[in-house]
Amino acid sequence: MGEERPGEVIVVTGASSGFGALTVRRLGLAGHTVYAGMRETTGRNAAAVAELGAFAQEHDADLHAVDLDVLSQESADAAIALVVAEQGRLDVVVHSAGHMVTGPAEAFTPEQYAQLYDTNVLGTQRVNRAALPHLRGQRSGHVVWVGSSSTRGGTPPYLAPYFAAKAAMDAVAVSYRAELLRFGIETTIVVPGAFTHGTNHFAHSGTPADTGTAQAYEELYPGLMDQVGARLAELEPSWADVGAVADAIVDVVGAAKPPFRVHVDPSDDGAEVVNKVADRVRSEFLRRVELADLI
Repeated sequence: MGEERPGEVIVVTGASSGFGALTVRRLGLAGHTVYAGMRETTGRNAAAVAELGAFAQEHDADLHAVDLDVLSQESADAAIALVVAEQGRLDVVVHSAGHMVTGPAEAFTPEQYAQLYDTNVLGTQRVNRAALPHLRGQRSGHVVWVGSSSTRGGTPPYLAPYFAAKAAMDAVAVSYRAELLRFGIETTIVVPGAFTHGTNHFAHSGTPADTGTAQAYEELYPGLMDQVGARLAELEPSWADVGAVADAIVDVVGAAKPPFRVHVDPSDDGAEVVNKVADRVRSEFLRRVELADLI
């Protein structure tokens, strides 16, 4: 990936579990100063904070928990301000917070769609609005977005609200990349495939509020979500390791010239092929409108 830059100051959102928790630990082992953003650090996530502290002590890693609720601008502002006050700078933001739902698209209320969008998309905007003034002032930095192969790969049914939110996040990240380059701020979208083991993504997924409509789909789509889960698990190779996503983030953070996209998809759902075409077409368009420096 290029020459290494030691000792970045990094904030990772959604770091109480899943990709976020793995990423915090592996970044710490790589020698970075990492703040694990999570909600209710003295409440429901107190155990996660304690586990992080024990890991940091055992491995002599510079890891910190910071109370960061991506649903609150006040919380995002306070968390970023704390990091900058303690470290004097902020180098990298990793957008890892996210939530998943499973079920028929029709059975989710508009309010549920809005809530999912709030977490997966607006949450990144709140953190960006808190962090980017510091990165722009430094004329350096790196924003890493944990996306999803669902935005352009093969997708099964019954995951529509989540897929839509991830597609929106990807679109926002693409625009941010061009708008931040002249400030010296890099953008990377890490694109995981469907990992059915190693995280609680599927196990903790939300369900439709309109249970009557969900039940109506059982007439012609009986047990479809179980079928989808089983088929996704079958596609996942035995060697697939969810930790590879965290390793990819460590690599891009340490790169002298970070890549724009990195795919981590053992099941190979086709997203990498489609993204290459889409990114090439966008680059060609930027040349046509004489913005080649933003490629």
